[in-house]
Amino acid sequence: MSCIYHVEARWDTEAGVWVAESDDIPGLVAEAESMNALVEKVRVLVPELFELNGGLEPGQKSVSVLVRAHHEETACVPVAP
Repeated sequence: MSCIYHVEARWDTEAGVWVAESDDIPGLVAEAESMNALVEKVRVLVPELFELNGGLEPGQKSVSVLVRAHHEETACVPVAP
């Protein structure tokens, strides 16, 4: 049975980092300064968390993880008088 695990990434303006969390993968919390670095951390953490928490079927060699990023920013820009 194939399942896609969802990871939500959001930009933390105060900390200046991307933060990843998942309701599908208990214990997953990661942060990084770039989206690429965050995805690499997720790639390392997900197998470790499945090993610690269980949840894989016997013989399962991989899982599909969808990292969805959201970044909003408000800017004040000058306009011509």
